[in-house]
Amino acid sequence: MIKPSSQARDGDTEQRILDAAHAVFLRRGTAGARTQEIAKEAGVNSALLHYYFRTKARLAEAVFQRAAMELMPAVIRVLGSEAELEEKVEQVVDIELRQLLKTPYLPGYILSELTHHPERAAQLFSSAAGVAPSEIGARVFKVLRAQINARVKAKRMHPMAPEQFAINLLALCVFPFAARPMVMALAGLDQAGFAEFIERRRKELAPFFLRALRP
Repeated sequence: MIKPSSQARDGDTEQRILDAAHAVFLRRGTAGARTQEIAKEAGVNSALLHYYFRTKARLAEAVFQRAAMELMPAVIRVLGSEAELEEKVEQVVDIELRQLLKTPYLPGYILSELTHHPERAAQLFSSAAGVAPSEIGARVFKVLRAQINARVKAKRMHPMAPEQFAINLLALCVFPFAARPMVMALAGLDQAGFAEFIERRRKELAPFFLRALRP
């Protein structure tokens, strides 16, 4: 076991603790996580964990910020870009499902954290883009609104508020992971079967969503 010393903080040790905390918090949530389990997974003692992060609350904040950074920046960049609307749908589906298949506990963890710590909603977006959620929304929805309106005018799409467009798309991506135990039970899937289900969904979801938009 590594013991704390008076030497400068070791970046590798700090990263190892954060990696372990990330895994434990995502598995158990903040309420269920125990610092002893995190220390054991990191290969350090509890005193060293306390030396680097002081409290479980500070460690939880660091883990939440890291979790937010795994997903939000790429999705925000895509939705706010000048890419064609159809291309945005394909890219968001691909980004979300590929990443969430690597970290299937992530949506449940983030939703649980936001339920018990609603103030972290601002952290979720500011970590991703460095600005307030309202600024991100205004920027992204302005671009989406112009693209949607152009397609509605050309009779290529049903009228839809940009907020509804974005939430519908993200919900279709996130729900199977947020409700993963239920989805697996209903469909009779094991872990490998769930991975196959998501891979199939990754190919089928964008065409399904785009068809639903057409008049």
